[in-house]
Amino acid sequence: EHFSMARAYLKYLLSLLIFGTNGIVANHISLSSRQIVFMRTLIGGLFLGLVFFLSKGRLRALSDRRCLLFLLGSGVCMGTSWMCLFEAYRLVGVSVATLIYYCGPALVLLASPLVFHERLTLFKVLGIVLALAGMTLVGGVNLQQDGLSAGLLCAVLSAVLYALMVVFNKKAQGVSGLENTLWQLVFAFVTIGGLLLFSGDLPRTIPAADLPAVAVLGIVNTGLACYLYFSSIQVLPAQSVSICGYLDPLSALFFSALFLKERLTAAQLVGALLILGGAAVAEGLERCVQRRRAEAPKQEDTSAPL
Repeated sequence: EHFSMARAYLKYLLSLLIFGTNGIVANHISLSSRQIVFMRTLIGGLFLGLVFFLSKGRLRALSDRRCLLFLLGSGVCMGTSWMCLFEAYRLVGVSVATLIYYCGPALVLLASPLVFHERLTLFKVLGIVLALAGMTLVGGVNLQQDGLSAGLLCAVLSAVLYALMVVFNKKAQGVSGLENTLWQLVFAFVTIGGLLLFSGDLPRTIPAADLPAVAVLGIVNTGLACYLYFSSIQVLPAQSVSICGYLDPLSALFFSALFLKERLTAAQLVGALLILGGAAVAEGLERCVQRRRAEAPKQEDTSAPL
């Protein structure tokens, strides 16, 4: 049991580190952002489809029209979110784009009372305020230098679409993680493919120099990483998944500094701490309070006979 849990942690952490290299790999591809996402969803979808059918999985969503509709919405948002994110990588850099993108979970919290009828606690509000303040600091430097640039707009739009993707995904109940991702990749591929077909921008050939990076992004960074991610989170405790999940943006910042020589200003570093640290602290405090409340009745029951 300990070995299987350790293996699940290893798979999860490896998937996060792989996700953190997305911007680095994309930097070595000369295709447009839409074409990169098109190839990513195509290759990643084929890889995951092969894994799914070799493991004799059943497509349960086909018998649930409502679930399939939510997966369609999630897939459309995921594809367009990735498109905006990869464009933001190119225009404002991997570090800034990644940090703004990871304000998406705060936007989900902000929408949760309306969408999921969940109460906004003090700690959730704290997490939202810190994340949005951090996003203001991170984007503020670019805003001062270039105004409301296309890159900044793409980054903010990627965060909004990320939040919508999560909302739709949470509504799609009764489908396993692997099947869920497979459907999302299929719908994302169809969405981006439709846009490229309409604009006459479908990639007819891929430059030979781009082939290794395209293959890595599709097979490793999408197919393999998604498989490792979803096969591990089904085993790991939810709290571990949430806390360790911040390794993804942190590794993206590290890799962009190491390989792309990107540097954040002092204000942007403070913003990064607010987005990542603030969200983690707020989430940790929330769980701590919930655990104490859950344990309180047990303590009373234990002491009652005394």
